[in-house]
Amino acid sequence: MILTKSISALPELWISKVNAVKAGDRRIIMIRLKTEKDIEGLRKSGRILSHIISELKSIIAVGVRLDELEKKAADLLDDAGAEGAFLGYRPEQGSEAYPANTCISLNEQIVHGLPDNRLISDGDAVSVDIGVRYKGYITDAAFTVAVGNASEEKLRLISVTRQALLLAIAECIPGKHLGDIGNAVERHAGDNGFKVIRNLVGHGVGFAVHEEPEVYNFGEPGKGIELVSGMVLALEPMLSVSALRAVREKDGSFVTEDGSPSAHFETTVAITESGPEVLVEAPAIFSV
Repeated sequence: MILTKSISALPELWISKVNAVKAGDRRIIMIRLKTEKDIEGLRKSGRILSHIISELKSIIAVGVRLDELEKKAADLLDDAGAEGAFLGYRPEQGSEAYPANTCISLNEQIVHGLPDNRLISDGDAVSVDIGVRYKGYITDAAFTVAVGNASEEKLRLISVTRQALLLAIAECIPGKHLGDIGNAVERHAGDNGFKVIRNLVGHGVGFAVHEEPEVYNFGEPGKGIELVSGMVLALEPMLSVSALRAVREKDGSFVTEDGSPSAHFETTVAITESGPEVLVEAPAIFSV
């Protein structure tokens, strides 16, 4: 990730970055910036998502079925006049539409776990990921919680992943780079004996579930695309006890390559001239 330049022919609220993905491979990254009106719309979406996340966390307990959490999320979305951004989402042309509003992942599952009839068990690490579309504006957030008598290792992993998100947010300042965000996450994970999942990423968000740029949880300070006011990013540290990579299962979920536990925290952040603005402020994300 070494070179950026603007293309003046683009509309004012688009920026173009020429991104060296790997040696000899350059591609143009199109990033749509958000106006103050857009960010106000995202604030409203984020407030709805914060409420839903808080409600879901309050009912997570041993013996609860994952599809009960999905039903609760659907009811809350309906009450708010919002839509689930994940429901019907197709990440690639021709791929199967996602069948739920939530992704609920257990233990070694990192992301994209289906909210099926599995029961939450004592000691589980439960990760809930949900997106909200409200009047065309999409916010995205996730949290992990330990249930019952979870191991000290899981508890510490969850705490370190939450802290990594806070450190990532602090790097969201105009003039910083995507590499600063990734480095903050990776350094904190390594300092605490955990690993960053290297083949799953955060992303831009706002008008679509996944927008450019990709936001890696590793990197070099001062490298990568420069952050500018108007960018909106879904930051999502995904850490594991010992795995560096995720493996896709037949059901579409991603699990750690070695079966070790994982944790996942995410929020939507607007980059402004005065610094980062967190658009999904649910206590479930930022406090124990």
